[in-house]
Amino acid sequence: METGTPHVLFERHGAVAWLTFNRPEARNAMTFAMYDALVRACDAVEGDPDCRVLVLRGAGDKAFVAGTDISQFQSFATPQDALDYEQRLDGVIGRLEALARPTIAAIRGVAVGGGASIALACDLRLCTPDARFGVPIARTLGNCLSLSNYARLVDLIGPARTKELIFTAQLVGADDARAIGLVNEIVEPDRLEERAREVAEQIAGHAPLTIQVTKEAVRRVLAGRRPPREEADDLILKAYMSEDFKEGVSAFLEKRKPQWRGR
Repeated sequence: METGTPHVLFERHGAVAWLTFNRPEARNAMTFAMYDALVRACDAVEGDPDCRVLVLRGAGDKAFVAGTDISQFQSFATPQDALDYEQRLDGVIGRLEALARPTIAAIRGVAVGGGASIALACDLRLCTPDARFGVPIARTLGNCLSLSNYARLVDLIGPARTKELIFTAQLVGADDARAIGLVNEIVEPDRLEERAREVAEQIAGHAPLTIQVTKEAVRRVLAGRRPPREEADDLILKAYMSEDFKEGVSAFLEKRKPQWRGR
């Protein structure tokens, strides 16, 4: 099976695999096909004993990933559509998080919405000084995150900052992201790829089973604190089945400010 697509490039150099979200004209916004390609890349990495690290990056200098392609939400009509979407996204992000290899997100520009979720599921995050992070759904679409994605934010930055990030719909700059634990290192743009390679090769040279066991142990510790996905189905439906969500999608695609009505 072909691992990559024109919009998701996959290649391996030595012990390091590189995945590039390659849709710069749309700020690398994710289609369902791109999410599927990400899962296939994870499968390919895990199936290759000589592959020790996966680095993820976005094409161009505007975005790592600017969320899910909003046009895909126009087809949402039933409660099951909303549940299926969040379950599908949870499956993709969960696959990346549980990958039995270390992952590094090399971030230029924005990592928002689904792009932030992808970055948060990686083990390490390097970014450039112009990088910005956030989940501005309270300003844009009026939807919500899955329980797992809320949990990843809480694990990294705590409950108060998670609520601040969502409530204010603001994007966090690189310095603040480093200060609150969203990123590990800030790197100048012309050094980002080189630095990601250096870190990846350093990790690849260490005992692979120690790294794999440590990654899985940390994942299990965090997963043990998370309630089952089904406990949030009512919350997902409250957001996605609302008139506000339909208005948010329409306003986004029409490039206007949404008129929220709270129902």
